[in-house]
Amino acid sequence: MRNSVTGGVAVRHKYHLALWGQKRPTKEMFNEMIRVSKNQIFFGGNYFADLLEPSQGWIVWDKQVPKGVQFADCELAWTSYDRALRKFTYQWSGMLQGDMKHKEKKIHPSQKPVALFEWILNEFCNKDDVILDPFAGSASCLIACHRTNHKYIGFEIDKTYYDLAKKRLDEETAQMNIFDFME
Repeated sequence: MRNSVTGGVAVRHKYHLALWGQKRPTKEMFNEMIRVSKNQIFFGGNYFADLLEPSQGWIVWDKQVPKGVQFADCELAWTSYDRALRKFTYQWSGMLQGDMKHKEKKIHPSQKPVALFEWILNEFCNKDDVILDPFAGSASCLIACHRTNHKYIGFEIDKTYYDLAKKRLDEETAQMNIFDFME
């Protein structure tokens, strides 16, 4: 089960983890993503370490979960980068978020904050990189790409999440940025 927000009201839905829960990704799936991209970052990579090459370039996202809360304290992302492990700290625990003035509406059960992806893009990517997100979910990565001026390609297999993510991305990209006029 998952909660989604529709018109400000939490609604319960059945949520089937078609790729990440009930049906485990295959080595061939990871190989294809690696084949079509120069570098990779896979959240949840710790669950698939047996399918990926060893890496020292892991990312640890410390979610600053309050003591006693049942959510995981951190999330791990495997990277293809040959560099030291990096840690990003940003609160993301239930109703608590690292930037409460610009609180993000959660629309996906494994949604990550835009700030996390902005940090990743600034820390790991070049300005001319094209970012591929084959599991766009809530579009957080794509929004971060827009904000950091990275070209992007995103896919989402679930029609409901695709529609929600597209709406979220459309709202983000419709906003004008005063700096666009100054260039």
